[in-house]
Amino acid sequence: MTTASHRKEKLIPGLAIAVTVLAGAFAYSAYYGYSLGGEYERKLTDASSEIATLTARISELEGEKGNLEESLEQEQSKIAEFEDEIGDISETVGTLHKLAKTDPELLAKYSKVYFLNENYIPAHLSLLDTKYAYDPAEELYFLTSIRSKLEELLDDAMEDGVDIKIASAYRSFSIQKDLKSSYTVTYGTGANKFSADQGYSEHQLGTTVDFTTASLNGSLTGFQNTPAYTWLVNNAHKYGFVLSYPPGNAYYIYEPWHWRYVGEDLAEDLKKDGKYFHDLEQREINEYLVSFFD
Repeated sequence: MTTASHRKEKLIPGLAIAVTVLAGAFAYSAYYGYSLGGEYERKLTDASSEIATLTARISELEGEKGNLEESLEQEQSKIAEFEDEIGDISETVGTLHKLAKTDPELLAKYSKVYFLNENYIPAHLSLLDTKYAYDPAEELYFLTSIRSKLEELLDDAMEDGVDIKIASAYRSFSIQKDLKSSYTVTYGTGANKFSADQGYSEHQLGTTVDFTTASLNGSLTGFQNTPAYTWLVNNAHKYGFVLSYPPGNAYYIYEPWHWRYVGEDLAEDLKKDGKYFHDLEQREINEYLVSFFD
């Protein structure tokens, strides 16, 4: 046997062993790869399942969030309605409180219509400064809570160069009685045309004044022809004062000097509508009581 043949015989068994080893290695690799692939697929499946579960939970939570937001909006709406109701109640209580503190007589239509008895005295009258009186020696009283309105009117007129003075202010029941008696003695029944009986005078309210001016020497006659009257016609409503007895009224002669405080709201509305106090029904006038002192 030759040397080459001998070497070939030795090489073939070695190759067989190598092939066997390689085949085993490939078989193991294939098995291991298959095992890894299966594990990956299982993990991928598990992950996909968890994602699906979480997605479903997120949808549920979003649904719950939507329901909660809707419930919150409903509750907020209820709270807003409740606050509105509380506001309305508070406003009503405030209005009732103001009405309870406001003397209803202050806007009543006297002048032969309503009557003030002899015991009626306005609450809190105060003495006016003598600089506002035509006669400084005369003590003039006015309702304290609105005295500043009268003083403001007179001060502003003075700043405008218009002289307006007070000839008469508050009169008690007894003073009105004495005044009417003296007029009756002088004028007889004719006194009823310009002087109220006791209990029917607006002066008893403490909210009414008779104006005059130095050019008239304190008289009332001819007051409608003075700059003082013109100024009052154009401005008195801004301070809450109105002319009680205009020309052609159903109660007394034209009294351009006689002005009554009725509150700024009512005075402004009367001026705007071209009406006078006695043109309104009492029920209409009563609606302004709540703003009388505003």
